[in-house]
Amino acid sequence: MVDQTLLQVVEFYDRRKVGDVGHLGFRRSSDLSNVLSCLKMMIGQGLLAAGAIHFLDMGCADGRVNVLMSYLAKASVGIELDQWTLDDYGPLRKDLDALLSEKGLRLPRQNIFLYQGDSMDESLHDRIQYETSVPFDQFDLFYTYLTMQVEFAELIARKARLGALFMVYGLEKILPRLPGLRLLTPQRPLQGIIALYQKI
Repeated sequence: MVDQTLLQVVEFYDRRKVGDVGHLGFRRSSDLSNVLSCLKMMIGQGLLAAGAIHFLDMGCADGRVNVLMSYLAKASVGIELDQWTLDDYGPLRKDLDALLSEKGLRLPRQNIFLYQGDSMDESLHDRIQYETSVPFDQFDLFYTYLTMQVEFAELIARKARLGALFMVYGLEKILPRLPGLRLLTPQRPLQGIIALYQKI
């Protein structure tokens, strides 16, 4: 039933992908089918323990990855800089919940926490810790789209726990080396688009 639910969540969001260029730059939705395939591989290899991880999306847009991760994480936290982007979460979530209920599938867990703000803002990290009881150094998996990967990598290298994982979506041929992190996908990105790093 869980797999069926996850596949339905993926199908719902992947039919509603966003690709747009505007005055705030380029916004593109993550392909959840690729993300789910990578997560299954990571769980299968023992890199993640389903149901026991704390997840932080450092640019969560409409929260779609957080919804997917709510089934696999203890806490699924997202930060988005642009309120107008985050505002899409509510209407999409309402439609998803209605679809899942209609099909008799599990709704996302009540462990999603979304914040409008700057992922580099350490005062926001303090607020997240206060409201979720998860300090930055207790997150097991960090996720971001290609933009800001270097800055986020520096933050993770400085503050995250040893062994924490960092998924970067949007890479193709060039896989940068990031100080303080080990590249776990040196040959090619997972699903052709996701690089995986680990705090060392």
